[in-house]
Amino acid sequence: MSANEDSHARRDARNTWLLSAPALFILTFAAAGPLLIMLVYSFLTPGDYGNVVWKFSTDAWVGTVLSKDIFDGTYSLADAHLTIFWRSVKLSLITTFFTFIVGFPTAWIIATRSPQMRTALLFLITIPFWTNLLIRTFAINQIIRNEGLLNTFLLYLGVIDEPLLIIYSDFAVFLGMTYVYLPLMVLPLFAAIDRFDMRLIEAAYDLYASRWQVLRRVILPIVRPGIVAGSILVFIPALGAYVTPRILGGGRNMMIGNFIELQFGQGRNWPLGAALSVLLLVIVAVALVFYVRITSRESSNG
Repeated sequence: MSANEDSHARRDARNTWLLSAPALFILTFAAAGPLLIMLVYSFLTPGDYGNVVWKFSTDAWVGTVLSKDIFDGTYSLADAHLTIFWRSVKLSLITTFFTFIVGFPTAWIIATRSPQMRTALLFLITIPFWTNLLIRTFAINQIIRNEGLLNTFLLYLGVIDEPLLIIYSDFAVFLGMTYVYLPLMVLPLFAAIDRFDMRLIEAAYDLYASRWQVLRRVILPIVRPGIVAGSILVFIPALGAYVTPRILGGGRNMMIGNFIELQFGQGRNWPLGAALSVLLLVIVAVALVFYVRITSRESSNG
């Protein structure tokens, strides 16, 4: 390479970095910056009235899984914390599974319609995004509450004698999150199914494959990228959900997002809230890396 070409290459590289500087600045201070603050706060001491005292301490990290007796100073498992973590993971997994069960046939129907009908159906799927999450959650509340639309209708038909106790339960939270995050599963599945070659199904039937074999051995492996993308888009926000558990679950059915908010609010324990936030981030990151690697390995083997 001549000196002139080398100079041009260095100038192009410098211009590329200069053009990328605003985006890198925003990513650093708007994304990585708050995470770094949470990490630092998790190793500090809680203040008496909120905030933090700049004194190094690992009590917040210990407090995520252990609780200290105020009388004798002994440690035991923090049952409340573990219960909230388990409820969050359980409801997120169930929500992801049921959004897939409902979203896959929905996406298949949309992808196999005519172009005009497909556009109309996709429009209907995206309509909920036009409304604020809080309003959508309140709409579910008005349907399933004791005096809501569902109980009123069932009482009118004589199907039940007293209102069904759905609101403020794990089932209510699951129902709300399934409704809220269903479009996030349908759209990636539709994108994957839309590229699917339907002639492969005819070939499988010609080889005497059953419908179950066609679904399991032909369709699902090919549309797996859409399944992975939809599962990620549903599981991550469901795990950190705050509005839906707060409105539909009440104070008795708290999830990890509500518990973190409680530590920064009434609990006045910012280091514990920060430690829980970082721990949640690490768990999600590890789970996603493991899940994507397993899925990629299965796809390459298939």
